[in-house]
Amino acid sequence: MAQGLRERLDAWARTHGVAIGIASAQRDELTRRRMDAAFARGDLRTWGYDRKYARTATAPEHILPGARSVICLAVPYATRRPSRYERGRGRVSNYAWSPDYHRAMQRLLRELAHAIDAWAGEPVTRVACDTAPLAERAYAERAGLGWIGKHTNLIDRRYGSFVFLGEIVTTLVLEPDQPLKKSCGHCRRCVDVCPTGALRGDYTIDATRCISDLTQRTDGIPRELRPLVGQWVWGCDLCQDVCPPTVRSGVRAAAAFEPDSPEAAAPDLQRLLRMRAGEFRRTFARTAMGWRGPAVLRRNAAVALGNGLDRADVAVLIESLNTDPHPMVRGHAAWALGRIGSPRAFAALRAALEVETDPSVREEITCALAG
Repeated sequence: MAQGLRERLDAWARTHGVAIGIASAQRDELTRRRMDAAFARGDLRTWGYDRKYARTATAPEHILPGARSVICLAVPYATRRPSRYERGRGRVSNYAWSPDYHRAMQRLLRELAHAIDAWAGEPVTRVACDTAPLAERAYAERAGLGWIGKHTNLIDRRYGSFVFLGEIVTTLVLEPDQPLKKSCGHCRRCVDVCPTGALRGDYTIDATRCISDLTQRTDGIPRELRPLVGQWVWGCDLCQDVCPPTVRSGVRAAAAFEPDSPEAAAPDLQRLLRMRAGEFRRTFARTAMGWRGPAVLRRNAAVALGNGLDRADVAVLIESLNTDPHPMVRGHAAWALGRIGSPRAFAALRAALEVETDPSVREEITCALAG
């Protein structure tokens, strides 16, 4: 039964253009200790989880009692990015260009899970794809799909690191695949390219400094890190763009992962800064950028405009400083005006300080005026 099922899984994977591997559902104590250490260092403090996450994420029986195997999928999503980014345009991580990948992955995983249940003659599976705590990179590595690189992403042996991961936890006993005996060796291109120094080079990351994390957090981006965010308004691909196995794998994604529009891959920053809820829903609700809401993207647009250092953007930043309903956005607009530093920008900051009542925004204005 198990051997016949494995042959069908491999055939299904070839048909769908994905990689598939099998790991034992045994608890992963090594990963639990590594996650415990990361929580203890504070690397994950912006995630909103506590250290209990490390215990549940490394024990698949929390997802499905009686779990014996984890079927791991890697789906390539690398598509062509703009050849160059024009002035006034933001940068978006490759994974967020298309309709929300969670939906595509859930459809794919459920299709396979239903087929497995049918082969078994009874329900024997449960799907996991950001729907339950599971250390998906660790189990994908155990399943032989690839290895975890110094950028802390899984590097699939065929598709590189631009892959979506999903899992089917099952009570079936399946022969596990062997992990690859590979590492990044002496390569540290991802470490060297990271503007914020989030990557340590020892296969760990301080997520609180990662641009991807910074652009998705719901509070303010630390002032000292804002200049390092550059033009990124959602996520960051720098560490993967220079990863040699990922570069060699090239563009391997299905058409479903192509950008919905030029705005999806490189949004106009002034338009983004002015965007309110209705336009946000029409433009981004279907993408992976939709879940945080418009204020986060407006905040990121303000930072990107400040980093552009273009006086042509001062007017829209003044508009945001004076009229945006969210204090966080007004505060970051104040920072951007101070970074650009034109006489008109400073005059607007002084005028705003006279009428602004929110303490956090007043602090941002004061810091911006102080240079």
